Amino acid sequence: MAISYFFNLKLMNHINTPIFQALFESESPRLIVRANSPEFTVVDYNSSQKSLAGSKTDFRGMSVWDAYAPVTANSDAPELLSVAFEQAIAEHRPIKMPVFRFDLALEESGEAIERWWQLEIVPTTKEDDKVAYLLINTREVTDEVNAERREQQLNEELKVANEELAVTLEDLQTAYTTLENFNRELELRVDRGIKEIARKESSLRSLVMAAHYPLMILRGRDWVIEIANQPLVNLWDKTIEGVTGEKLMDILPEIEHQPFPGFLRQVYDTAIGYGQEEQVFHYNSPAGPATKYVSFYYDPLFDDKGDVVGIIVAADDITTKVHQRQMLEKALENERLLTEEMSALNEELSVSNQQLLFSQDEVNRQNDELVESESRFRLLVKQAPVGICVIRSHDLNVLEVNDSYLTLVGKVRRELEGRTIWDAVHEAAENYAPILDQVIQTGVSFVATEHELTLVRYGSPQQVFVDFVYEPVLMADGRVTAILVVAIDVTEKVKARIAIEEAGERTRLAVESADIGTFEYSYTTEAMITSERFDEIFQVQGPKSRSELLGSLHPDDLYLSARAHASAAIKGKMMYEARILHSDKSVHWIRVQAKVFYGKDGVPEKLLGTILDITEFKVTQQQKDDFISIASHELKTPITSLKASLQIMQRIHDTPNVGLFSKLLHQSERSMKRITTLIDDLLNVSHMDKEGTRLSKTTFTVKDLLNDCCGHIREMGRHALIFEGDPVLQVHADERKIEQVVVNFVNNAVKYAPRSKEVYLRVEKVSGFAKISVRDTGPGINPEKKKQIFDRYFRVDSSGREVSGLGLGLYISKEIVLRHEGQIGVDSEEGKGATFWFTLPL
Repeated sequence: MAISYFFNLKLMNHINTPIFQALFESESPRLIVRANSPEFTVVDYNSSQKSLAGSKTDFRGMSVWDAYAPVTANSDAPELLSVAFEQAIAEHRPIKMPVFRFDLALEESGEAIERWWQLEIVPTTKEDDKVAYLLINTREVTDEVNAERREQQLNEELKVANEELAVTLEDLQTAYTTLENFNRELELRVDRGIKEIARKESSLRSLVMAAHYPLMILRGRDWVIEIANQPLVNLWDKTIEGVTGEKLMDILPEIEHQPFPGFLRQVYDTAIGYGQEEQVFHYNSPAGPATKYVSFYYDPLFDDKGDVVGIIVAADDITTKVHQRQMLEKALENERLLTEEMSALNEELSVSNQQLLFSQDEVNRQNDELVESESRFRLLVKQAPVGICVIRSHDLNVLEVNDSYLTLVGKVRRELEGRTIWDAVHEAAENYAPILDQVIQTGVSFVATEHELTLVRYGSPQQVFVDFVYEPVLMADGRVTAILVVAIDVTEKVKARIAIEEAGERTRLAVESADIGTFEYSYTTEAMITSERFDEIFQVQGPKSRSELLGSLHPDDLYLSARAHASAAIKGKMMYEARILHSDKSVHWIRVQAKVFYGKDGVPEKLLGTILDITEFKVTQQQKDDFISIASHELKTPITSLKASLQIMQRIHDTPNVGLFSKLLHQSERSMKRITTLIDDLLNVSHMDKEGTRLSKTTFTVKDLLNDCCGHIREMGRHALIFEGDPVLQVHADERKIEQVVVNFVNNAVKYAPRSKEVYLRVEKVSGFAKISVRDTGPGINPEKKKQIFDRYFRVDSSGREVSGLGLGLYISKEIVLRHEGQIGVDSEEGKGATFWFTLPL
């Protein structure tokens, strides 16, 4: 950019000057040609351009087409270049060409090598505004083009592999459609959360890097430079690559005995930001010890617990402004001294007229110097890069104002000069007129930092932030003759700092809402920086090394972490799922995703990532897998029986055997009934999940319901249903749904306690509720299984060998009771039977 700017200033006649050569001879390949279409004669080129072309021949004075003739037949590169040259000349603006192919031959062997380029063509004009030369910035992008080709080839190969995989998976798609929909929804939520975090983090980094003033983020008490933008490293005469990831004191050890480390510790310890408008900064530049003046502000950076984990540093190089102010102060001091000298001369002149005659020439000389000093002062005010306004103290008239101040207040010169300051800037009078009056009365300057005020700029009210000083100009006797106002518009700096704070807060809130833990791992020190959620997932407190955290991994999953790290070192990204063991020996699943950040030597430096507890997701997956297995097993038996019965009836339909045919019909009917029951259970669960259970409530006597239900049990005659309790207790509920719950309880008593010949049905009033119980005298229920017995798909006998069913009956019963605003439960001891009960509001 510097050479392009130099070029556009019409300094082509200075091509041989040292400063032009210093800019021209850089690492970027550059070429200068005359704008003499169509030959375009080569004027000069730097060593990088000559090395890039791979030729020892001096091309100066040759046509660019002869100097860089392509070796590939039918190449359209010369035509593209010619069009770009003509466009730059015609439009008088820089032209950035798209990537194109231009093959050059090796000078030794003459062998043609495929090469791709991207050029920027910058025109420069003479005094008559006619383009005279073209500066060509050359960038070879052959490696990038080849990399893109390789990526496209890999994508094609991956596409073919995916198509083959799609054919293989097509037969499995139907059976797992329901499961995939659930998994897709969960993964989309997780993916959106992760993408949102990545976007917030990217926005924060982009905001820092795009800032026009020095800005960086220090992490930890070691002040590791996490992000630093170009203006910041320019302030230190460093590079972004050279400072990123390094400790501040390693980069600038010379500030150890300067005030900056103390201010940083103060902000870290107190969590209160600190700033200073002017501070001397001594540092070691490449040319040796140097000194600058800086203004800075340190803001604490908090984690999700409100603890300080870093510092946001905003700075500005005000060296030029300080030097100009010092020059201004020196000029004012000179003027004051001259004024005092004039006063002394007047006193001497009053003593003797003769001395006045002899001193007239000296007075004239002094007056000339005073005029010259005032002229220098006015010139200094006019050229100062900050806003300056001089106000007369006794009437507040504006004596002098520069263009920078006019731009700041949004006025033209005639609106300020010769008028009082509050007539010109009336919108600020209410707040700042008393302050200005106090400075005039006391002679004490007033300094304001980031004051927010509304200024009417060119007729439009605007909110701005301003740093300014009311500096009194004092006479020898202490009287204030004028007020020097020095002002700087810091609106963009303040808005940028506020935006950074808001972006940091949004990022923290996004991470918290996604319930995701974050971590940073150093490959060199193996140190881990973890979030509070990360520590909760691993059940640790405080920073831990990776080796310590690996102790929490399930022994069978240790290889997954090692394999993921090995892969990440190559691919730059990591993603794996593994099990961890908590202190109570419980197993939990985690999903780890991370990205590798490399040092300037290409060696992995650190790993930034997220961790998510997916235990519930894994349990749900396992439950669904178990359910598919159970459903397949439960449906297979009756379907197989039905199929066999139908096949036998088909074979004997021509020679029917009445007894056998009747038996087969009865067997088919039982199979169909079993299939219907299983499907009804599935439909009931589906309806509950989608729209809930609709209740049709009536008032009925509970005993009547118990006497009328479970007819199939009574007909079998194997079990006696015995009623106990209140025979007249009534409830207001959905009778059919309540009957479904009772039948479920009785069926389970018969199914799981077949030797319990008596099943007791009890009704009683308890604390304003009707309590209905079904008790058997069977083997009872294991205490551990009691906790899950009302869960969906859970079966007491999970092997499926002794009992059948999908594990949905008690789950459906629970949903029905809860929709009636009642409670449901089971009381049981192993070997002493089980009592299933539920309550209904009276």
